[in-house]
Amino acid sequence: MKDSFATVRTDELNHKWQDAVRREIPIYSRGNSIRSDFDRDYTRLLHSQAYSRLKHKTQVFYSPHNDHVCTRMEHVLHVASVAGTIAKYLGLNQELTQAIAIGHDIGHAPFGHTGEDILNSLMAQRPGVNAPKKFWHERNSLFFADYIETLSDPNGTEKPLNLTYAVRDGLICHCGEIDQQGVKPRNEVMNLYDIKRPGVVQPFTWEGCVVKLSDKIAFLGRDLQDARRYHMLDMGCYRQLREIVGSTLGMTKTGETISHSSGKAVNTTVLINDMIVDLCQQSSPEAGLCFSDPYFRFITELKKFSYEKIYSHWRLVEFKKYAENVLGTIFGVLMRTQTFAKNGRIPSSMRYYKNLCSTFEDWLIRYSNYIPDEYPDRKKTMKYDTPVVFDVSDYESYQKCVIEYISGMTDAYAIECYNEIINF
Repeated sequence: MKDSFATVRTDELNHKWQDAVRREIPIYSRGNSIRSDFDRDYTRLLHSQAYSRLKHKTQVFYSPHNDHVCTRMEHVLHVASVAGTIAKYLGLNQELTQAIAIGHDIGHAPFGHTGEDILNSLMAQRPGVNAPKKFWHERNSLFFADYIETLSDPNGTEKPLNLTYAVRDGLICHCGEIDQQGVKPRNEVMNLYDIKRPGVVQPFTWEGCVVKLSDKIAFLGRDLQDARRYHMLDMGCYRQLREIVGSTLGMTKTGETISHSSGKAVNTTVLINDMIVDLCQQSSPEAGLCFSDPYFRFITELKKFSYEKIYSHWRLVEFKKYAENVLGTIFGVLMRTQTFAKNGRIPSSMRYYKNLCSTFEDWLIRYSNYIPDEYPDRKKTMKYDTPVVFDVSDYESYQKCVIEYISGMTDAYAIECYNEIINF
């Protein structure tokens, strides 16, 4: 029902408010600000370089040349649109919702979830089925927000974003891959880096829960449309889609499916609208955020269909081999520079890789204890007030340093660096 969540929205009347707006370090004030804490977080994320790079990062289809195929930035905007609509109708805090949504994927790797899996496999994994992932993009979004992304303060010094707890929490808890009904926020404040797996800890706020479900609504709808644009769905797939809609949402007396989003037309906007409306009608603070049983079955079956017919399509499988070579080659080259980095210099062989060399050295200066022997005061001169988060003398820390650097690349930049390496 409309405004049914107004009494639990994250505002000054909510008992979670002080924790929600808390920052690790008090943020500077210009003295003439008209924005709320969450609105300020929204613009800080919007102006971050990680957000800008999302326009050249994969959603599903790698480095698309078709201007009408969804990139990671468009996906983020779709999530923000869906989440904003839900939050507005239910009476939740729209500014908090939008801030979480706009930043939720800033830690995504190049080449989408394939890139995420590749980076995870490149990090040393302990054997065992239950070994936790070392790289997962939800945690990496938090890490980038806390330590990597910077903005200039009024004095021109580059400092971390320093977001509020509620937004930071929403970044790491946004995983929309898990099928859940009755999603409710947790009550306790916790160290967000104690979260070891994606999707197992619920967000701290209702607004974070809305973004979590909006992520799923957005990608299921748009990925289907893009697959059709690339002619990846045959007539058998369209028949299967109609069967999914008919078996879950039912048929009209005339034999048409209740939802107009099935079949070859694949009307994405109708599909997304129907899921939003159902969620808003079925949810309550008592029951949590949930879909009706028919729509939950529909979403579950649609997700299964997408994994079988789209994400596992042979063309994407073939590109995965290429992506493994691209990221693996860059990783290998950079890992061989550790000995030199300990001594404050980049090996002369790296000078042949102009782009890779310059951006990686700048990365080391910003975020590690690397001190270039030719220019030891460069970090101070460049006005980087960033914490040292990597130790170039420690193998595991240096490995993480390389992985994080690669994770910030766009598809196109990763390919460009790869071509620098293999071309003679």
